[in-house]
Amino acid sequence: MQQKWQRWNISSRKWLWIIVVVGVLAALPVVYDRLQTEKSSKTVEFVFDYRDLVEVASYRANPQDYISEQLDRLKDAGVQSMAIYESTLEDYRKARRLMMWGAADIANLTDTIIPVNENYTYVLFTNPDYYQALAPVIKEAFGNLGITSKEWSFRGQQGLIIETPIEDATLKPLQPDPFTLEMLHDKGFTIVPRLVDSLTYNKATVKKLLDRYEELGVKRILFEGESVKGFNDDADTGSITDFANLLKERGIGIAAIENIKKQQKGFNKLAYLLDYNVTRLYSLSEGDSALDPKVISDRFALATKDRNIRMIYLNTIPSRNTAKAQITDTLDNLVTSLSDPGGAVEQIKDNGFKLGQATAFEVVDSSYQRYFKLVAVVGAVSLVALLISYFIPWLTIPAWVLGLLGSAGLLVLKPELFEQALALAAAISAPTLAVVLAIRKVNEMGPPLRNNTLTYKAMSPQRRFTHSLVLYLKTSLISLSAVPFVIALLNNITYSLVLDQFRGVSLLHMAPIGLVALYVLLYRGEFVFNKTGKLLRTPITLAMVLAAMVLGVVGMYYLSRTGNGGNVTPLEMAFRTFLENTVGVRPRNKEFLLAHPLLILGAFLAFRYRNAAFIMIIAVIGQLSMVDTFAHIHSPVLISLVRGLLGLGLGLIIGVIAVIVWQIAEGCWKRWSPLLKR
Repeated sequence: MQQKWQRWNISSRKWLWIIVVVGVLAALPVVYDRLQTEKSSKTVEFVFDYRDLVEVASYRANPQDYISEQLDRLKDAGVQSMAIYESTLEDYRKARRLMMWGAADIANLTDTIIPVNENYTYVLFTNPDYYQALAPVIKEAFGNLGITSKEWSFRGQQGLIIETPIEDATLKPLQPDPFTLEMLHDKGFTIVPRLVDSLTYNKATVKKLLDRYEELGVKRILFEGESVKGFNDDADTGSITDFANLLKERGIGIAAIENIKKQQKGFNKLAYLLDYNVTRLYSLSEGDSALDPKVISDRFALATKDRNIRMIYLNTIPSRNTAKAQITDTLDNLVTSLSDPGGAVEQIKDNGFKLGQATAFEVVDSSYQRYFKLVAVVGAVSLVALLISYFIPWLTIPAWVLGLLGSAGLLVLKPELFEQALALAAAISAPTLAVVLAIRKVNEMGPPLRNNTLTYKAMSPQRRFTHSLVLYLKTSLISLSAVPFVIALLNNITYSLVLDQFRGVSLLHMAPIGLVALYVLLYRGEFVFNKTGKLLRTPITLAMVLAAMVLGVVGMYYLSRTGNGGNVTPLEMAFRTFLENTVGVRPRNKEFLLAHPLLILGAFLAFRYRNAAFIMIIAVIGQLSMVDTFAHIHSPVLISLVRGLLGLGLGLIIGVIAVIVWQIAEGCWKRWSPLLKR
């Protein structure tokens, strides 16, 4: 009975392979929908932080002239939009709309005694037009907070007394400067407001603000601080829902900032309520704005092409330059990075994009997609069961049945966990299974165990080389079979916008290596438990400890290179830039420089030297890396495909060269080693 059960499980592999193939085919229409979604947004918007420009201008002899001059330069360079914050009294002061003093300062100014029980803020407008426009705004804003404002004048200038300390008054957000909004609009800039959630949500105030933004043609807003507008009051008043309705009525979307430490609170809920009218934004920090213009332009081009970024946010900062004995800024550097030949604007246009107001992706979700996804789920479960079958054959059928039942349960209870868990399992299974099958093929055709060597006839180098190339292509195809499953399971706009992230990247980078190492060590030749017993009885030596330490360090370095935050050396950055500029898409170094050539060379050697199969432990890195490329859902599918195929092609060339070099070296050794022994 036990033998019959074993036969059933082993014979079930061919049916599982058929189901995997059907699953891959079913996933392809879902991949097509994803491609259509990615083609729906091709407009890139450059946004400059206007507050930074005002800060820089405050160190110039003629601030207003400087601002006007720089705005024209930025417009000509390709910047279409200006980010405008909700103003404060300090912003109005820097813009020379008003002056303000605290109680002690006003006492000195008016040559009076400081009031004993009054600590107010004194505001004086610099001309009557500013008073007419800004005084009602200030009165209304502070009145909504229960703070009284009253008229005041000094030396013929009109002003206000705000009955709160100046330290408190300067923190309160006010309506954006209407003169600035009008000036920027007249110059042809689109306004990108930045809203804060520091005060109690007031529907009337927010509605009035959004009405003004709608008049100015605003189509997208950003948030400043830890949360979106309305988050702090949402639990009590449902303010995020109300805010979302106001935005939808006006056709205004939001922007998700890339690589912020923590997503702004309430952002995901607001994005959902807006039907994901969201674009991704890359922000160039003040410090990075001083980088070489070529580096900056390459960053912008790469962000738009490789990471679906559609808004690029520019910052600058004034700094003391003791060498020049003056205050400097990075505006010239930014303009150069955008407008020079080969700069960001030219590269972005060459990549098929145009400049304008960024638009959200139009999600293509065909009516048949859910049914194809279900077939893909069965195919992914079959792929996982196949991997298990080559390690524990008698568990093949139970693993498949339990996988289907578990998937059904998770799909109902926790669909997000289900899709991520199954996508990760498929991503681990395919490259592992591919390399395990390659090892089995090498075992089958290569040198046998020592007790069978008398009947073995070694293959010629030409035949070994041919089989190695065929094995390389077959292994890569099996590894890539996981890609349609990963795309189908994670085909949700939340992953493309990085509102949800595919977790388990570290496990994907380590599990196939560990499983292939386990297979090489325990599953070749002798019965697995016999080898396990021998390993457990093997004495631990100092060499083993040192080897384990070295492997640990290498493993830590390898993990540090994975994910979006991986560390890269300057030499590698230069090499990556060269590849990007030469071939348009940068393949992964570890694939075509290391792992892919090792797969070819390892197979070539293993067909003659049995222990060369250990090279496959490193070679699996290239296979898992190809799958991992597609697990970056915010990257376009076509870019990932070209990157993977380019890596395979370059890896093939380097692998062939490695085989030739080995053959030459081996021939030289055979010829000269007898002479060396003499």
